[in-house]
Amino acid sequence: MSDRLFGLFGLALGAFYLWAASIIPDSFMSDVVGPRAFPYIVGVLILICSVIFILRPDAEPSWPAMHSFAEILFAGAVMFVYAWALPELGFLISTVFATAYLTWRLGTAPLWALVTGVCTSGGIYVVFHLILGLSLAKGPFGF
Repeated sequence: MSDRLFGLFGLALGAFYLWAASIIPDSFMSDVVGPRAFPYIVGVLILICSVIFILRPDAEPSWPAMHSFAEILFAGAVMFVYAWALPELGFLISTVFATAYLTWRLGTAPLWALVTGVCTSGGIYVVFHLILGLSLAKGPFGF
């Protein structure tokens, strides 16, 4: 039964995703495919996977223990806080903390989790902002 509920949730999410993709405005500099192609593909894949969950549910689904389930929920909460903090703190600072926390919860020692967060944030910044020239959220220090 839980797979079918998850499938119904996925159907709603996929439908919302397709609707949100349909209202993306066209840019005057868009390519032939346009800005909606990738979101449409993702939305259709969500719908297909959801239908599979509904039509072929697992007979004996195994749920994580409450401790593991709480870890999953808290990791999701960290991602919401990350999205909220991104415009305020900027990409570099927000990504350091989010990455450090998530790698720490995956089993890395706290100091190495912080090193991983700094390296990941810096590496993504260098590739996407400095090399590719994409715009990333600026924090209080202007980077």
